[in-house]
Amino acid sequence: MLVEKKERVIMGIDPGTAIMGYGVILEKGSKIELVNMGIVRMDHLDDHFLKLQRIFEKTIALIDEYQPDVLAIEAPFYGKNIQVMLKLGRAQGIAMAAALSRNISVTEYAPRKIKQSITGKGTASKEQVAAMLQRLLNFKETPEFLDATDGLAVAVCHSFQRINTVGTGKSYSGWDAFVKDNKKRVK
Repeated sequence: MLVEKKERVIMGIDPGTAIMGYGVILEKGSKIELVNMGIVRMDHLDDHFLKLQRIFEKTIALIDEYQPDVLAIEAPFYGKNIQVMLKLGRAQGIAMAAALSRNISVTEYAPRKIKQSITGKGTASKEQVAAMLQRLLNFKETPEFLDATDGLAVAVCHSFQRINTVGTGKSYSGWDAFVKDNKKRVK
């Protein structure tokens, strides 16, 4: 039988190639509390590969500092400019690779799903999401960049999914773990 941890740390990331937002929460049963949130700036770097390197290094540093049990990340959304989407996908992939290199499981959420879980409305603005998080987690300070609250929203969204579905299944940190637990289902 799967035994649920009483507490877990969830890190949320809003990937970006200019600014990456992150939020860290502590989940205690059905209660959540803010641990930290912030941004990683890369808008001063001209080289896209240097930006990717910084995303990897900063994500590793955050993981090492906060020791999350899981990383939740926002999926890139489809826009008009395919080049921007490709760059965002790379940024997301690098952050995911950093987590996986530390054996942290990763879950991805669509922007609409995140907004829906925080505000009840999938078309909510960044400001509406930030205001709801301030009320939910009892913090007063308004971050300089809404990317920080966007990262926090991803973490809270992930917590809400678990709270609403406790006991319905097991998550896996990779294909090998799934195969190991499901030998009869895999041919």
